[in-house]
Amino acid sequence: MTEAVRTPWHLWLVGVVTLLFNAVGIWSYLSTQSGNLDGLGMSTEAIDYVTSFPAWADSLWALGVWGAFAGSVLLLFRARWAVTAFLIAILGLVGTTIYQRVLTDLPADMQGIILPLAIWATTLFSTWYAISMRRKGVLR
Repeated sequence: MTEAVRTPWHLWLVGVVTLLFNAVGIWSYLSTQSGNLDGLGMSTEAIDYVTSFPAWADSLWALGVWGAFAGSVLLLFRARWAVTAFLIAILGLVGTTIYQRVLTDLPADMQGIILPLAIWATTLFSTWYAISMRRKGVLR
């Protein structure tokens, strides 16, 4: 008979904080897809840039934000699929980063490095954390 693994307190902290962080990515993505960018303080150049993504780049962006959001939800449900969702988010993030930082010229007001670093750090940490919790038997 196997003993049930208790949920550590930090799983709830990591799950809720990353869920809130990733919800901002969802909000940004949905605002772009629905054309509700005027009130976000973005320049016309930035709005034109994000609304002109080719389908493949837009799809990678969707994989990144929805994968990360799903990963946080699955983490809170202690589901082992959180790892897969976060890996999908990394795939989307890699593709989006390559598109924005290598293949195109970002508008001047989008060239900051702090937000992309925060997104990368959060996504990589979330993936590492989910893998760690799966190895410890916390995720089922």
